[in-house]
Amino acid sequence: MNSNIKYIFSAAAFMLSVGLTSCTADLDVNPIDPNLKTKVNTKAESVLNKCYAVIAMAGNGGANGDSDVDGIDGGTSGYIRQLFNTQELPTDEAICAWGGDEGILNFNFITYDASHPMLKGFYNRLYAGISYCNQYLKDYGDYNETMSAEARFLRALNYYYLLDEFGNVPFTTVISSGKPDRIKRADLYKWLVDELKTNVEPKLNDPQPKTSATSGYGRVDKAAAWMLLARLYLNAEVYTGTPDWADAKVYAKKVIDSPYKLYTTKKGQWSAYQQLFMGDNGESGASVEAVFPILLDGKTTTSYGSTLYLMAGSNDNSEHIKDAATKGNNTTAGWAGNRMRPELVQKFFPNNNAPNIGAYAMPAAANDDRALFDGEGRNVDNGNDEADVKVFTNGFAVCKFTNFKTDGSAGHDSMFPDTDFFLMRAAEAYLMYAEADARMNGGTTTADGAQYINDLRKRAHATTRSAYSLPQICDEWSREFYFEGLRRTTLIRFGYFGGNVNYNWSWKGGVKVGRNVDAHLNLFPIPASDLTANDKLKQNPGY
Repeated sequence: MNSNIKYIFSAAAFMLSVGLTSCTADLDVNPIDPNLKTKVNTKAESVLNKCYAVIAMAGNGGANGDSDVDGIDGGTSGYIRQLFNTQELPTDEAICAWGGDEGILNFNFITYDASHPMLKGFYNRLYAGISYCNQYLKDYGDYNETMSAEARFLRALNYYYLLDEFGNVPFTTVISSGKPDRIKRADLYKWLVDELKTNVEPKLNDPQPKTSATSGYGRVDKAAAWMLLARLYLNAEVYTGTPDWADAKVYAKKVIDSPYKLYTTKKGQWSAYQQLFMGDNGESGASVEAVFPILLDGKTTTSYGSTLYLMAGSNDNSEHIKDAATKGNNTTAGWAGNRMRPELVQKFFPNNNAPNIGAYAMPAAANDDRALFDGEGRNVDNGNDEADVKVFTNGFAVCKFTNFKTDGSAGHDSMFPDTDFFLMRAAEAYLMYAEADARMNGGTTTADGAQYINDLRKRAHATTRSAYSLPQICDEWSREFYFEGLRRTTLIRFGYFGGNVNYNWSWKGGVKVGRNVDAHLNLFPIPASDLTANDKLKQNPGY
């Protein structure tokens, strides 16, 4: 991301005590960039920027400033970091070597409860984002139609993650000192669909990919609303008990037919797929795929909970990503935590013959450009006991996110990366369409649906098929989107997570061979502190 990122996230002074029943009552909002040039109300723009920035940064002042969320370290409460932890660590993709009071092992083993600190941190951050959006709409909702639609989209996105992960949650669209009412999951689903179709999508700008040199890069347009609607419809059966594959297909196709496209240009040694996760992904052309990029910069928008976490948390700087002579991911941080479960390695090496080679050579060995992981000096297996799980080399290292740049230039900072996080990218619509197509046609894609999966596989230089079954599609979701924060939702939709599913993986349920876990774990618990603060709420069953 280039230095004009500061115009996107011009910060302001906010006072917010994030209680789970509180909304923002007062905001002291002043742009801190004296060079900000805008024709819109600068306070309105500053508050809207904060609605975006809560996803990218811990709080005002970047990585080392005040956090938007009380009671938990700002980096730990990071939106992208906890989206990763909740969506990846309890699944067949990731496992973490850290283990202490922070609750990582509970994620690894699917043994979380209502006192889990990181679940509380993510829950609170989502509500902080909702509070900022509610404040914007209260103070400036009549100022600019498009800006208000953006704030409504961001509020809907936060509610979507609450719907998906926590189910029956507090709900408010206004700033009030009262305790918010509890909304049932199916009713929140209905509200989200109506809100997106009525108040958001019609008033957003037309879809148009941008780069960091383009005004409005990082702001949502109609394609983001279509993508969120497609996500809702694809998971409708989970959320409401009634599937809606047809509408999932319709809205996925809207994204596919939009100007957002798969990025397919190789640059030097870097494959098109790898460039989606590199330090210049906002400049290289890869952002043609970025329906909603979260903007990061090593100097101006720093965070321990965004793409730095995805790099440092997954590497120890011994990995060979660029070539055999170069170690690390072009940042100085290597925290040696998250790595692959063997089932993810097997998605690329089904014959259990994954080689112990560097990440730079792994795609060729796998015949798939998406195999961005390192096996040098590592075991595929995560070990035989809990002590082994805490050893970082027990598991291949994911090297998907890096701060390398296609032109060879240095990052803006030695530690904090410039790599944007593509929270929504066009490839997701391709898989949503194919899955909905298969579900509407007896569990196997038609030629139409198969073509969209083949487009992804061709981009990765992987072999193609004439048709794909639902189990094959579930595997393809993993190959395309591992470590991007989609897996837990995917497994639940396929009936592979909680319950008597007999789809198990190593250390699922806390045992080496894996075991079924109870179906109530398909929802996270409402944090105990919120139940104490708001007597209108009820705990999810089973906790």
